[in-house]
Amino acid sequence: MTEKIATRDAYGKALAELGRTNPDIVVLDADLSKSTKTAVFGAEFPGRFFNMGIAEANMIGTAAGLAAAGKIPFASTFAVFATGRAFDQVRNSVCYPQLNVKIAATHAGLTVGEDGASHQSVEDIALMRALPGMTVIVPADGVETRLAVQAAAAYKGPVYLRLGRPKVPVIFGDDYRFEIGKAALLQEGKDVTIVACGYMVGEALAAAETLAGEGVEARVLNMSTIKPIDTEALVKAARETGALVTAEEHNIIGGLGGAVAEVLAEECPVPIYRVGIRDTFGESGSPGDLLKKYGLTAADIVEAAKKAMAKK
Repeated sequence: MTEKIATRDAYGKALAELGRTNPDIVVLDADLSKSTKTAVFGAEFPGRFFNMGIAEANMIGTAAGLAAAGKIPFASTFAVFATGRAFDQVRNSVCYPQLNVKIAATHAGLTVGEDGASHQSVEDIALMRALPGMTVIVPADGVETRLAVQAAAAYKGPVYLRLGRPKVPVIFGDDYRFEIGKAALLQEGKDVTIVACGYMVGEALAAAETLAGEGVEARVLNMSTIKPIDTEALVKAARETGALVTAEEHNIIGGLGGAVAEVLAEECPVPIYRVGIRDTFGESGSPGDLLKKYGLTAADIVEAAKKAMAKK
């Protein structure tokens, strides 16, 4: 995992690739195209790119209209705006009529960094996961982002893609096959399972390496689709390892940790510990310092794994 690329950069390139093969792909942005990287698409296909200005609600409503007319719109802005400011339009104009709109939101989570709490979306997964009919995807790296964008375009219905600002390690090779609703087994293990998404997948792998040095065999699952979640993979992990840890750059309430806990409570109750933001807002700071302060590091995952195993 030496090469690094931001998932937002991979998104911009993937959009341009789609545009070359599918004339129905259209892209909308809320005056942030240089940051969300939709400008890559806009430069190549100016006739299919719409800068809606700082008017996120209007952007989502327009995307819904384009979808109703048979287009496949990708609407982008920062995650805090896409899911917060435009929530009513996402709910009533996209999800209620089940229109084929793809909301690709960048700059999610604490790793927005110095922009601070007003721009750090720590609740977006919960908001989108609760909407009927919304598919929620959080890619782990650039490779998975490219494939997830392709899968979202092929899928009929609303999709929320959560993307990040910082560069992250490339985890997957060219042979990786992404499928909506399926977890990726990154490492086998019998003592505990670490279930992670997005930025935290790299931290989960680092934690598993540390645990291995202490004689603990940790299974690692990349749960890139939060909804529909891979119940089969979770139940299998619970039965075979007996304890789970979730890791996400999001509030532990309503996000990956909540989704996993819901499955285990109904299907296979085992000890679970959730690593994530613990019901608080973020603050301004460097991404690294923030992740340490809020307990989102490999070391925090290691400690959580030990706590979960102790309850077996």
